Amino acid sequence: MNLDSENHFVNRSNWLRAAILGANDGILSTASIIIGVAAATTSRESIVLARIAGIVAGARSMAAGEYVSVSSQSDIETADLKREQQELDEYPEEELHELAKIYRNRGLTPELSLQVAEQLTQHNALEAHARDELGINDISQAKPLQAAFASGAAFIFGGILPILVALYAKIDNMILFQYAFSILFLALLGAIAAKTGGSSVWKAVIRITFWGTLAMLFTALIGYLFGVSTS
Repeated sequence: MNLDSENHFVNRSNWLRAAILGANDGILSTASIIIGVAAATTSRESIVLARIAGIVAGARSMAAGEYVSVSSQSDIETADLKREQQELDEYPEEELHELAKIYRNRGLTPELSLQVAEQLTQHNALEAHARDELGINDISQAKPLQAAFASGAAFIFGGILPILVALYAKIDNMILFQYAFSILFLALLGAIAAKTGGSSVWKAVIRITFWGTLAMLFTALIGYLFGVSTS
């Protein structure tokens, strides 16, 4: 095995999380809107146009929300790094022993932990404290633009799938087709996410279809309580 080319699944966690959230929301929100419109009209054009507008607005909302959310995380990390650098400048000895204590708690001997702390401090003190004290590294560090793009693009992709069903399904059975194909799309999404992330396919499929079904049932219940027929 070539260790230099080793690629772990955790490297994909940031953008994969945003993409799954976006695609899941795209499928569910699109299907829900189509079901709502189909319950009120038999015009295919009205159904499709309503959802296209929803996709544009939803994708922008998802991307903007993801960017703001992850940017807030990035701001916190930047502030912590700035404060840590200030502490390194003002209290280098205390910070050195603090780093050594972290390694002692992980199982190193006092002598070895101090030696490791000294060498890492000489190499890059801030990087060592960011990684081992604050838990900030290249993998976990917030990337707002990456998350925003993954979320927005995945929302569009997920939202297009129910629209394709709306274009070709029979109007009389539109609601039934939307429910059925939404579960299928969610199952496929769960399988793709599991394969990409290296986790159990069946576990991911069951989880995403279960919660997706609950979400659509809740939508149908709200429609029923407000006197809107969805059957």
